[in-house]
Amino acid sequence: MMNAYIQRVLTEIKKKNINEPEFLQTVEEVYSSLDMMVNKHPEYEKIGLLERMAEPERTISFRVTWVDDAGRVQVNRGYRVQFNGAIGPYKGGIRFHPSVNLSIMKFLGFEQTFKNSLTSLPIGGAKGGSDFDPRGKSDGEVMRFCQAFMNELYRHIGPDIDVPAGDIGVGTHEIGYLYGQYRRIRGAFENGVLTGKGFSYGGSRIRPEATGYGAVYYVSEIFEHENDRMDGKTFALSGFGNVAWGVAKKLEELGAKAITLSGPDGYIYDPAGVTGKKIEYMLEMRNSGRDKVKDYSDRFGCAFYPGEKPWGVKADVYMPCATQNDVNLLSAKKIMSSGSKYYIEVANMPTTSDALSLLLGQKNMIVAPSKAVNAGGVATSALEMSQNSMRLSWSEQEVDEKLHAIMKKIHDSSAMAAEANGLGYNLVAGANIAGFAKVADAMIAQGLI
Repeated sequence: MMNAYIQRVLTEIKKKNINEPEFLQTVEEVYSSLDMMVNKHPEYEKIGLLERMAEPERTISFRVTWVDDAGRVQVNRGYRVQFNGAIGPYKGGIRFHPSVNLSIMKFLGFEQTFKNSLTSLPIGGAKGGSDFDPRGKSDGEVMRFCQAFMNELYRHIGPDIDVPAGDIGVGTHEIGYLYGQYRRIRGAFENGVLTGKGFSYGGSRIRPEATGYGAVYYVSEIFEHENDRMDGKTFALSGFGNVAWGVAKKLEELGAKAITLSGPDGYIYDPAGVTGKKIEYMLEMRNSGRDKVKDYSDRFGCAFYPGEKPWGVKADVYMPCATQNDVNLLSAKKIMSSGSKYYIEVANMPTTSDALSLLLGQKNMIVAPSKAVNAGGVATSALEMSQNSMRLSWSEQEVDEKLHAIMKKIHDSSAMAAEANGLGYNLVAGANIAGFAKVADAMIAQGLI
């Protein structure tokens, strides 16, 4: 039975955030894992720790006004949710996508807090973005929007305050425009204020691939735990952006292969594997702005399934790499029926609540949570911060080795936390407990702030 304090807090949070479903789902998922830990620490209730942790330290909403190529004034809404800075400066991506709203920004910031804690690096949690849609926009329009967005954001960020990075709709190109405007306003080269920068002005090696690489390193640790091998395994991926691209690259390097990719238009099935030149073509697809995975099918002659998702395709491992709520209850049932042993979340909250409950209930399936699996991106961003601070530039091999070590530590700390709390090899609960513990200790040490 769930701890009474946790139950009460969840009830209060549901009343307070009734119109924020994504945020409510992620808070409930984290807090429902903390029974034994909260039982061991009655002082949490006395100091209102769970209530405080579920409330952002600062939520910023602002108007973004810009001019399109036709000379028309456009207005979007911008956000920065600085969720928790107990263990370091706020850190988290900026997302440009029509789906962006306050609930999504809050859920991402909450998740980011524990994800960043898991890396063992001194960074807090934040998230930001706008409902601006870069698809179909000219380069000039994207630049003008980025500059307008930074005109407000610059007031709230800094190398020791808040260090944003990219996310959906915000890659190295957009980070360049954002940083250029920041530098123009500040009149200083504070390159530690943003990560995901181009290598020519302070960016880190392998940052675009880092989330995908880290996810595969995490899977390799699971395989080692299960006395399994990566060699020859097939992976069903969703998405075809940076994350799926990084996953596909590292899978090929380790002797496995991706066999599906997806987009808003459907999914492709390539039993020969997304390998070699096909992986590089993913970059061309992404940069085209068409957002159609069918382009891959047309180029390489494999099957395309319009309007469908790849869940249920016969594969050894399922890895949703696209966006939130990508796997619903029906999709989870298909995955469960496939006989696969491994369900690895890569995108942020890609699984609906009922679907995740179903998959976690399968005795023979290992489920790994996105807050742990996709932490390689923010870990490499933190490594970029270190390089900027020390005026260093590590090689690709050096960054990759550090990333691999961090992902192993994340897996091991999650597994140990689950085991210590009597939950066996439950990586979802273990990641929640391990990520929570460090933030909780820091908040307690710093008093009521």
